[in-house]
Amino acid sequence: MDRAVVKKWLIFFVGILCAIVIADAWSNKIVAVAGITGPTRFIVTFILYALIFFGVLYALEKLFKINFFGFGQK
Repeated sequence: MDRAVVKKWLIFFVGILCAIVIADAWSNKIVAVAGITGPTRFIVTFILYALIFFGVLYALEKLFKINFFGFGQK
């Protein structure tokens, strides 16, 4: 297997893992600081998680010039 392919997949998985960890931490922190509880907490956390997750992936794409899902391609 070519090293470039291995490097590409490694960057892909590490980038997604970073996005998951950051999105989870930030969304839970924001909801906790806001004091949201009950079923509303689940919905707000889910929406924040999704927004932060894709925002982090987009930032990683722009910062490191890597391509996760083709954000912004025509």
